[in-house]
Amino acid sequence: MIEARSRQWWRATSALCLGSFLVFINLYVVQPLLPELRHTFGISTLVASLPMSLATLTLAASLLLFGSLSDAMGRGPIMRATLLLTALCSLVMYFAPSFESLVLLRMLQGLMIGGLPSVAVAWMGDEFDNRALMLAVGLYISANSLGGISGRVVGGVVAERVEWHGAFLAVGIFSLIGVALFWWLLPKAQNFTPTPFKARVALGAIRDHLRNPLLLAAYLIGGLNFMVFINQYSYVTFRLSDAPYNLSAQWLGLLFLTYLGGTLGSAISGRIAQRFSQPVCLMLGIAVFMLGSLATLSDSLLVIVAGLTVNAFGFFFAHSTASSWVSRNARQSRGSATALYLVFYYLGASIGIFYLEPFWLVAGWPGVIAGSWLILLFTLGTANWLRRRNARSAT
Repeated sequence: MIEARSRQWWRATSALCLGSFLVFINLYVVQPLLPELRHTFGISTLVASLPMSLATLTLAASLLLFGSLSDAMGRGPIMRATLLLTALCSLVMYFAPSFESLVLLRMLQGLMIGGLPSVAVAWMGDEFDNRALMLAVGLYISANSLGGISGRVVGGVVAERVEWHGAFLAVGIFSLIGVALFWWLLPKAQNFTPTPFKARVALGAIRDHLRNPLLLAAYLIGGLNFMVFINQYSYVTFRLSDAPYNLSAQWLGLLFLTYLGGTLGSAISGRIAQRFSQPVCLMLGIAVFMLGSLATLSDSLLVIVAGLTVNAFGFFFAHSTASSWVSRNARQSRGSATALYLVFYYLGASIGIFYLEPFWLVAGWPGVIAGSWLILLFTLGTANWLRRRNARSAT
C-alpha cells in the first residue's frame, strides 16, 4: 500500500487532483452564463438552468455504470477515456447552433464527466493506506472546488470578451493539454483485483450498500447538502445580475472565487478528522454552511460574498468527510459504494433547481434561504444520528 507523502503518493494524488480539476472546470463553465442564456434565447430561469441541471442528471446516471465496470475492468482505463471524451465535448459545444443542441451536448458530456468521479476515491482506497487515503481525499476535493472556480471564472471572463460559445472552446483546449498530463502522471494500479462484471452481482452490491445505514446516511447528507449548495449559486447569479447589482457575466464568474473557502475546508478536513470523529466533522461543516447562508440575506454585496465563502467552507468540509466515510465503511465493492454516493450527490444537484424554484418565485432570495435551511436541518440531524451510532459502536 502507498504511504502518505511518499513519492508515489504525491504522483498519484497529483494525477487524481488534476483529473478532478479537469472534470469540474468542464462541468461548471456554463453556470455564470445562465443569465446570458436567459436573455439571449428569451427563456425562463428554470429553462436557462437546464444545461447545468441536465448535465448533472446524466452525470448521476452514469456513475453506477462506471463504478460497477471499474470493479471489473479497473479504474485507470475508465478515467483516461472519459476525461478525453469530456474535453472533446467542450470543443464541439463551441459550434452548438441552438439552445437545444447545447442542452443535448451537455447531457452527453455529463455522461462522460461521470467516469473519473465515480472511481477516483475507489482507486485511492485500493492503493493507499488509511492515513494516506484521508489526506488524499481532502486534496482531491480541494481540486474539485478549484476546478469549479476556474470553470466559472473562465466562463464569465471569456463570455464578456467574446461570446458564450468561446468559453467552451477555451476550456476544451485547456482540457486536452491536461488530459495528456494526467495520462502520464497516473501510476499503474498495484493492488486492484478485478471481479467479473455480472449485472446480478452489481445490483446486489448496490442493494447491500443501500441497506447499510452507515452508508445510506452519508448518501443522504452528501446529496441533500449539494442540492442546496450548487443551486444557491445558480439563483444568486440571477439575483446579482438584476437591479440593484446589475453584475455582468465577468463579475458573476469572479463571484465563484468564493469557492476558495471550500478549497480550504476540504484541504484541512483530513487533518481535523484525525482529531475528531467524522460524524462530528459532518455536523461542524453543516452548521457552518447554515450560518453562511444566513449572511447572504444581507443587501451588502460584500457581506453576500463573505457568506458564500463561508458556505463553501462548510459544504466542502462536510463533503470531503462524507466521501471518505463511505470509502472506509463500504464492506465490499468499494467502487460501486463510492459511485452510489456520487449518484445521490449529483441527483441532488439536478433536482435542486425544481425544489428551490417555488421558494424563489414566492419570496425571492429569502425564500431560497428558507428552503435551504429546511434541508440543512434534516442533514444536521442525520449527522447527529451518525455521531450517536458511531459512539455506541466505539463503546
